[in-house]
Amino acid sequence: MALIVLYPYVLEKMGMAKRAAPVQPKKSDTPQAPRLPPTQAVPQKAPLASEAPPLAPAAPRVTQAENKEQQVTVETDLVKVVLTNRGGVIKKWELKRYKTQDEKNPQPIELVPTPEKDIALVPPLTIEVSDAKLQQRLEKGLYTVSEKALVLSDAKPSGQMEFSFTDPESGVKVVKRLSFMQHRYLVDLEVETAGIPGSTTLSLGTNFGINKWEEGFVGFIGPATNIGGKLSKDTPDKEEIRTGQIEWVALQDKYFLAAAIPSETAGYQAVIRKEADKHVSVGLRRSVQSGTVSSRYRLFVGPKEYDTLAALHLQLEETIDFGWFIYGSWGLVRAVAKPLFYAIRYLHDITHNYGVAIIVVTIALKLALAPLAYKSYKSMKSMAAVQPELQALQKKHAEDRERLNKELIKLYKDKKVNPVGGCLPMFFQVPVFVALFNILYMTIELRQAPFMLWVKDLSVQDPYYVLPILMGITMFVQQKIQPTTMDPKQAQIMLILPVFLTFLFITFPAGLVLYWLTNNVLTIAQQVITDRYLLPKSPVPATT
Repeated sequence: MALIVLYPYVLEKMGMAKRAAPVQPKKSDTPQAPRLPPTQAVPQKAPLASEAPPLAPAAPRVTQAENKEQQVTVETDLVKVVLTNRGGVIKKWELKRYKTQDEKNPQPIELVPTPEKDIALVPPLTIEVSDAKLQQRLEKGLYTVSEKALVLSDAKPSGQMEFSFTDPESGVKVVKRLSFMQHRYLVDLEVETAGIPGSTTLSLGTNFGINKWEEGFVGFIGPATNIGGKLSKDTPDKEEIRTGQIEWVALQDKYFLAAAIPSETAGYQAVIRKEADKHVSVGLRRSVQSGTVSSRYRLFVGPKEYDTLAALHLQLEETIDFGWFIYGSWGLVRAVAKPLFYAIRYLHDITHNYGVAIIVVTIALKLALAPLAYKSYKSMKSMAAVQPELQALQKKHAEDRERLNKELIKLYKDKKVNPVGGCLPMFFQVPVFVALFNILYMTIELRQAPFMLWVKDLSVQDPYYVLPILMGITMFVQQKIQPTTMDPKQAQIMLILPVFLTFLFITFPAGLVLYWLTNNVLTIAQQVITDRYLLPKSPVPATT
């Protein structure tokens, strides 16, 4: 188990660990959209703009554009959104049900980044055009707003906010209509443009959807695209244009996501841009069209709750990477992780405590893998028993490697010992361990989930380091009672490993440490029971 943690960690610290190159969609240096055959619409997507009548403008009174900036607020049971009439963009997007980690004064999670002095951030819903002067007027212009505020409830489950702007110099017109719904993180968006020369790009803005940029060797932060059913999470050096059937473009961190979903998969290009270190943006570019152009999208801005994302049937749930292992995402690990994830949630529904659910799942896994662990322990015990004879052969035939190999094979055959028997069963357990690691590290369900006593949040480190210290102690005990084929000096050196892992696990989420601690305690109990009651007595070299 230690190798699962140490190997990628050490590689990353040495600068050797690199992510697997994701599947790259076809790149293009021109903004022209490719010619694609019509495809079947994705379930639950909005109707094609060419097949549906335009959305009716909002019925309520229209507030005329003023000579100064004004902000309007939209509230549902899930979000609070603040928009501005300057540029018709989003200023704030708060998630009401998710709070910051500040124990004294927790605030709603904010998914629009705070403005910075040195870097100009692109606001969400910015319309980008090729004419730089027109671009500036569209960004600085004061839009007409249909409502000063919009508050939804069960009595009023939906509502619309409209921003419109006509450029006095060119006559270019831009209209943005946003339709919000109670109980949903989805927002319908229609953008109408008229008189714009060249292509237009709807930008999700800089780092929209990224609450916290946390570096780690598990998970991914930054842009993500789904083109033709293939998920890509790489960040370009500068700007990259991706073509194909665009399902969605998104920005994400460990727990949250902002995605733009076009109503049509054809006719768009994905624009991925690295603006600075830890600053990225994505957008959807539409090819040049004359006259009035109406484009429809859906925006998902919210938490990466697996069921919520899966219900959209857009593969947005794949942004939760259950399959990570060392260099990339593995289908085997993902196939193991999803049933375990459902089991943990099911047990939480019964126990109402994710910590208890983790302990129960760990016990169930230990029982299921007990036969493999027994074979592994038995093989290690047998190897330890023949260690004196093995060392004697190595000393006797030190100058004749060929003779030594023959004698070792004969020794293993006579004693019925498999030299790799202790490792092979562990190979089948690795996907389970890694899958649990991914679940406990990446899923938002464990965010701010309490366990007991001092552990108030399983997604952050133990504030008093009790669990990591107990884990280190149990790992030390486990090493002392485990059979070994190493000489005493090597065994003494290996006792440093629990100390190293204790300091490493201090920074890990408490849920992960709880799993590892529970697994260590069960392993010790299993080794004691196996040694005392299931295996015949035999001399084993001491590790001291």
